[in-house]
Formats: sequence, C-alpha cells, structure tokens
Amino acid sequence: MSESEPKVEEVKIDDAVKAEKIEQIKAEAAKIKAQMQSAATEEKKEEIETEPKKQPEKESPEKKKEKWGIAHIFSSYNNTIIHITDLTGGETVGISSGGMHVNADRYESSPFAAMKAANAVVETAKTKGFTGLHIRVRAVGGVGSRVPGPGAQASIRALARGGFKIGRIDDVTPIPHDTTRKKGGKRGRRV
Repeated sequence: MSESEPKVEEVKIDDAVKAEKIEQIKAEAAKIKAQMQSAATEEKKEEIETEPKKQPEKESPEKKKEKWGIAHIFSSYNNTIIHITDLTGGETVGISSGGMHVNADRYESSPFAAMKAANAVVETAKTKGFTGLHIRVRAVGGVGSRVPGPGAQASIRALARGGFKIGRIDDVTPIPHDTTRKKGGKRGRRV
C-alpha cells in the first residue's frame, strides 16, 4: 500500500446500533424532504401570485368583445343623413341629419353639418356598446346624381375620429341597368 491511499478500518457494529443509525438517517432524510417540499410550494405560490397580475393585462383585450354595426350614409347635394344600425340592419342605433344641426337650408349638405350629425350619432352608438362600424355610402342614384354629396367624406372621417374601428366602406348607390324616364319631358328642361 502506498501512502496516498486511505486506510480503511473494519469496525464491527451491533445490530441494535445499526438499526439506530438507520432510523437517524431516515429521520434526517424526511426532514430534508419536507424542507424541499415547503420551498417548492413557496415558489409555486410566488409564481401563482405574480401570474394573475400579468394575466389580466393580457386577457383584457381578449375579454373586450367587439360589437359591430353598420353606418348608412346618404349624401345628396341637399342634405346628409347618417343612420347607424346593428349588423342585420333591422334595429336602429342612432340617426341624425345635417339639417338638424344648422339653421339655413343651404348649409344642410355642408361638410360641417355632416360632421356634427356624425358626432351626434357617435355618442349614441358608444353608449350602446358599439366598437366597430361598416360604412355604406349612398348617393341619390337612379335618374339623379350617382356621385355622393360633399358631406359623405366628412362624416366618414368623423366616425373614424369617434373611436370606432372602420371595417368595409361600400358604395351602395342604386344604379339602374335600364332606367325609368327622366323628368323634363320630350323637349327637356327649358330654361
């Protein structure tokens, strides 16, 4: 044997002493196991306590349910009418026109009157919980003008500024494929 190798001495131990030592080791192992479990449960509690604080921030946009409606904008050269309905079009949410917000008849179709009408309708739609709007723009159509009046663009901008998500913007002007006879008679409008 060299000097670097440790010397192992054999010691004879009674069975009773062996049993006592085994019981001590088992008790120490049980204590260590209990400590480890309590530490693990504390870590889990800390994770559980910190996670709910983070989750509501993530869930709040998901929980917030979107409610969509349709904004029907009729814009002629005499007036602008804004009518918001639900998606089916059967239930009116709010309605307003340019003539309700100005005094003179000549200003009914102006962009300012259309903006005022849109703002009035925005308030009623917000109170009823709507978050998004699909827009349908309509001109006179038929034998009349197929170009929307000056209030159409202003009312769309006012709806967007009102905080709504804007979905589709459709032109629903009725255009006849074979029209009815235009007024004015055989010789036309004589001035």
